[in-house]
Amino acid sequence: MRDPIPYGRHDIDEHDVAAVVEILRSDFLTQGPTVPAFEAAVAHYCGVDHAVAVNSATSALHLACLALGVGPGDRVWTAPNTFVASANCALYCGADVDFVDIDPHSCNMSVACLGEKLEQARRAGGLPKVVIPVHFSGEPCDMQAIAALAAEYGFAVIEDASHAIGARYRGDTVGNCRYSDVTVFSFHPVKIVTSGEGGMALTRRRDLAERMELLRSHGITRDPQRMTHAPDGPWYYQQIALGFNYRMTDIHAALGLSQMRRLDEFVSRRNALADRYDAAFGKLPLRVPRRDAGNRSSVHLYVVRIESSDGGGLRDRVFGAMRHEGIGVALHYIPVHTQPYFQAMGFAEGMFPEAERHYRSALSLPLFPSLDVAGQDRVIGALAAALAS
Repeated sequence: MRDPIPYGRHDIDEHDVAAVVEILRSDFLTQGPTVPAFEAAVAHYCGVDHAVAVNSATSALHLACLALGVGPGDRVWTAPNTFVASANCALYCGADVDFVDIDPHSCNMSVACLGEKLEQARRAGGLPKVVIPVHFSGEPCDMQAIAALAAEYGFAVIEDASHAIGARYRGDTVGNCRYSDVTVFSFHPVKIVTSGEGGMALTRRRDLAERMELLRSHGITRDPQRMTHAPDGPWYYQQIALGFNYRMTDIHAALGLSQMRRLDEFVSRRNALADRYDAAFGKLPLRVPRRDAGNRSSVHLYVVRIESSDGGGLRDRVFGAMRHEGIGVALHYIPVHTQPYFQAMGFAEGMFPEAERHYRSALSLPLFPSLDVAGQDRVIGALAAALAS
């Protein structure tokens, strides 16, 4: 069998390696100057005032919820078509979670469903405190419409942009928080740029940034102005909140900072690969992902829909056939509300039908910047053959 092709792969060059080695030979492996430099680079790219680096996007989502005051008795809504972290972050705060079904074309949170659910919740006295739209596969949600609903119904917005650094929405860089309170990025190895592991929360609000900075490091401060009494000496610190060890190391930040110089290159390459897939699949019995011409997707994933009347059987057979050929297809995502943990909370299949239809037909194809023409042709040929058989 030929070498396998994964669905995603990090792209590390010698500049990245040198950046990490420089930190390993420096005075600081963690809590040094490189984390602030990485934060400043991402904030500058996105055109936002504040960026808070942490050890994962999950941690960033948790801190964003806490900074917005989410706690027991509150409600947080997100999309079911996402990784479980988008919902778990609210549960960590003791809040209740619910879901808003997706739009069948964009696979993002449906604005129409959100509006209907909000009106029902207002009548029932159960509006959410926070809504977390997810930019699935790097395609931006309709944030202007969601922001208008936030203004009308009084909820905060956290953009889960784990897939979407480098994307643009109506000319604005995703992460500038024009239509949200906080935006969260992921730097996992299969994402657009990587820090090995890591995440970042961006915001225009200084109060939210300061709260997240405090909570990422045990709730400890060395700022005399934030202490309850004057410090005993230059060594002094105070724990003023119950925080966490969510810090990013300088080693991870060095890799992320180095990768940022190629962010636009990575996004352009991903879009070129997606264009090539689109052209190749024009006559095949499947649906290619939609990319809104008014936006720029970062194309973290390329997810086709193989729809059939057998409840996903055709997709399953294609999945198996391609894996047999060494093509590392994947599936994004199993709807969160169908997970056993969430079903024990009262959720059940059938509650969010569009997300469930997506799950039964979705197939994520390999897509990463170093995928060459020969490799992509192999993926295309394997998919065509699997569908034909």
